[in-house]
Amino acid sequence: MQLAFLNPQGNFDAADSYWTEHPDFGGQLVYVKEVALALGQMGHRVDIVTRQIVDSAWPEFAGGEDRYPDAPNVRILRLPAGPPQFLPKEQLWPHLAEWVDRLLAFYDDEGSVLAAYTTHYGDGGLAGALIQARRGTPFTFTGHSLGAQKMDKLHATPKTLAELDQRFHFKERIMAERVAMNRAGIVITSTAQERFEQYGHPAYRGAVDPTNDARFRVVPPGANLRIFNPTPGPADAVVSERIASAIVRDIATQRRRLPLIIASSRLDRKKNLTGLVEAFVATPELRALANLALVVRGLENPLTQRDQLHGEERAILDEIAAAVAAQGAEGIVTSFPLNSQEELAAGYRIAAADGGVFALTALYEPFGLAPLEAMACGLPAVVTRNGGPSESMVEDGREFGVLVDPTDPIDIARGLRRLLADEAVWDEFRRAGMERVESRYTWERTAAGYLAAVETLLAGGGAPGDMPIPAAFTDPEQATLDVATLSALYFPET
Repeated sequence: MQLAFLNPQGNFDAADSYWTEHPDFGGQLVYVKEVALALGQMGHRVDIVTRQIVDSAWPEFAGGEDRYPDAPNVRILRLPAGPPQFLPKEQLWPHLAEWVDRLLAFYDDEGSVLAAYTTHYGDGGLAGALIQARRGTPFTFTGHSLGAQKMDKLHATPKTLAELDQRFHFKERIMAERVAMNRAGIVITSTAQERFEQYGHPAYRGAVDPTNDARFRVVPPGANLRIFNPTPGPADAVVSERIASAIVRDIATQRRRLPLIIASSRLDRKKNLTGLVEAFVATPELRALANLALVVRGLENPLTQRDQLHGEERAILDEIAAAVAAQGAEGIVTSFPLNSQEELAAGYRIAAADGGVFALTALYEPFGLAPLEAMACGLPAVVTRNGGPSESMVEDGREFGVLVDPTDPIDIARGLRRLLADEAVWDEFRRAGMERVESRYTWERTAAGYLAAVETLLAGGGAPGDMPIPAAFTDPEQATLDVATLSALYFPET
């Protein structure tokens, strides 16, 4: 079977350039790449189709075609649309119709007839809807993150809506998402919670019914077991030395043999790193069992190099340093960088060898891939109960990780102590965690879920709608969307 993954903003290349360094290069790129590679390994031909960029600042994306090493069935296709230079994803909407024209012309010239498309993010979903409207080709839609949830996080109000829209182009994004989820044969989500909460948002009312089982498939993403596994790799020796040096630098002599609580996440308010630190330093029983290690990419000594960061990142580290000082907890907290997935996996293995744990106490975690990656390396996890981990960490009464209330420091400390205070409990969670990931959360399983969804579409399943596509997306020079339409969708009560 030949499939295409539509991701106009993706900017894929064989070297994974700029991943994690730019807001347009997030987790969805990892997702699309890994599912495509897994499908290629199954023998299917897969194209990742994105936008071509001819820009001296982004030379990696100038070629029309690219490939990953050792993946002969997977192509990266870059098609031009709009001006040649790099554009942020918020500025792509007027150029998607042209991008679809180029895509269809490419496959026509090649003589390829694609049976179905998988589409990603709102712009890919809109492209799938435009193709379906013109050719009747079915498609799946994976939103990854939806605009209405971002508006919620920004606390949008009728007074601030126009200003937010000017920056983030929410009117285009919400309308594109509505069209995509309506016209997609199947909508793919990572969790049942995502299905009902995100697609049940008032902004999408009338576009799709999240209670309709024919329209949705829950297909969780996976951990890359080529990297995240318990077997030492080439990075382990370097990372072991780095961690040992940080411990000597930061941790009191008599505490250096204690296990580590590893916290590895972005410096983002919703990740609640300050809450984790406050729970740790304020709990003498927990302090007696372990040291806390904060992983911050790119800084050799993050807690003393805070002046190299700005904005929210700097504020979070300042708060953490203040919490440590307030409790007189110097000598029990360390920090160091792990600058790649290989280094992260090595850090997890090293912490596991000493009886450590992974901690993610985010206020809300949509899916929670990071704890699954840690668990795959043999490092048991203590994770927020809010969001996707409530599904991945517990099933039929069996626990695979320890869930905690991220707003309750006592509960965070309880969860950590549960693993650290009892070697038998720690060992049981280690075994259960590895088993859980290997049996349920791999990219091969994700690819199989996509394949099943596409096969359902080809057999006539799914139930696409026929919502009209706004003229602003088909002829942007002649028609526009307005903020009043967005307001009516997002604030229906007004």
